[in-house]
Amino acid sequence: MPDIIRYYNEYEPPYGCLSNYARVHFELDGVWWPSAEHCYHSHKFTLDTVENQDARRLIYEAPTPREAKHVAHRFDAYRRPDWDSMRDDVMRRVVLRKFHSNRAVAQVLLSTGDAMLVEESRDYHWGCGENGTGQNMLGRILMEVRAALREEA
Repeated sequence: MPDIIRYYNEYEPPYGCLSNYARVHFELDGVWWPSAEHCYHSHKFTLDTVENQDARRLIYEAPTPREAKHVAHRFDAYRRPDWDSMRDDVMRRVVLRKFHSNRAVAQVLLSTGDAMLVEESRDYHWGCGENGTGQNMLGRILMEVRAALREEA
C-alpha cells in the first residue's frame, strides 16, 4: 500500500470514486443528490430569496458535477455571507453521507489503509494546490471519514 494516494479524476480507478465529481448518488436531508459536488455547492445558498432558490434548483439540475460547480459560481453574489466559516463542516457532512450511503465506495475508501489521501487539484483549500502547498482539506476530510467508518465497523 502506498504511503500517499493521490486522486482527482473521477474516472481513474481505483480511487476515482473518492472525488466529489464521481457520480455517486446519496440522500441528505430528504433530497437525492447526483454527486457530492452538487450537494456541497447547493448549500452555499439559503432558501430565503428567489435568487437563492433558483441557484439551488439550477445546481441540482446541472447535468454534471463540474457544471454544478460552474452554476454555483455564477450565483456567487447571492452566496450566504457565513459560507467561508461553515464550508468545511458542510463538506464533512456531505462526504460522510456519501460514504455512509454507498457500501462499494466506502470499501474503496477503507481499502486505502493508512495512506495519506491527497486531492491533486489546483485548489489551495480543498486540494494540494499547483505547487503542493495547499491545505488538502478534502483529503483530510476523507481521512476523517475513513476513521469514522472503521470505528463503526
